[in-house]
Amino acid sequence: MSHGLPDPEYDHAFYDGVPVKRLFAWVVDVIIVTATTFLLGVLTLTLLWWVWPLVYLAVDFLYRAGSIASGSATLGMRLMNLELRGPTGAQLSRREAILHTLCYMVAAAFVILQLISIIMIALGPRHQGLHDLLLGSAALNRPR
Repeated sequence: MSHGLPDPEYDHAFYDGVPVKRLFAWVVDVIIVTATTFLLGVLTLTLLWWVWPLVYLAVDFLYRAGSIASGSATLGMRLMNLELRGPTGAQLSRREAILHTLCYMVAAAFVILQLISIIMIALGPRHQGLHDLLLGSAALNRPR
């Protein structure tokens, strides 16, 4: 896949079931980030709970960017056998992982952008959200 992303018409196995898997991966990731922020609050004797939204955003960013940079997938994506690939078909670099995470978080911050992204993931041929389309990336079933 060094020449680019697989064609969804000819290599449909890479995209089969991706929207549902992305949903379950997202739920797993939200649980991990929420549990981490809760634990940080307990460890700081509830001090961080006073600024919980900021802590949640920071933990979410570090978790997503770090896990995507290290293996081109978050733990939820790995559990669902998904990985992110860039426009060349290669795994995302650290820079691409950070950009992907930033674009995802901006889209998630606005309801309209998030709804458009969800519709694009559900109905698009490569199941790309707005942040994926912007960067040319796609979530794929991991090749065996």
